[in-house]
Amino acid sequence: MAHPAPDDAATAHDWPLDIYNALKAAAVAQICYVPDAGHSRLINLSHEDNAIQTTVLTTEEEGVALCAGAWLGGDRSVLLMQSSGVGNCINMLSLLQSCRFPFLTFVTMRGEWAEFNPWQVPMGKATPHAFEIMGVTVFRLDDPADAGEMASAAAALAYDSDQPIAVLISQRMIGRKKWTETK
Repeated sequence: MAHPAPDDAATAHDWPLDIYNALKAAAVAQICYVPDAGHSRLINLSHEDNAIQTTVLTTEEEGVALCAGAWLGGDRSVLLMQSSGVGNCINMLSLLQSCRFPFLTFVTMRGEWAEFNPWQVPMGKATPHAFEIMGVTVFRLDDPADAGEMASAAAALAYDSDQPIAVLISQRMIGRKKWTETK
């Protein structure tokens, strides 16, 4: 069985912990996600926290609806996904504009720096534009040292101003993926 393994150098700074701490400070109570290796540390931190309800999704657009429902129920929520899932959300993102729901998503990028899978490239290129044409403000996180501050600023803009916000996490921050054999 083969699986991707990130470079150690790219994951030296614990930026997922910085994002987690910023989300806790912003009173995020729900995190939903489609399983993704790039978000694994943040997902694990969320599962370990009894104050955060986690939901595994079958498809990313379910997360947009879950985040809207959480807001209506009085909770702040976050959707974690990979850039390849953004295309699945296009129609559902119209809900955010029509109803003025706050929305916050963190997107691990694929199809960029040192990508080994050519199938990831087209959606990786289209991700920022897809969000923008649907009225979602896009921030780009390229430096692990900025993760906590950017997560905090994005949460404030989303929840205090009822805005849809996407934070795109550079593929370089996740690390070079390479296939390795396991037995």
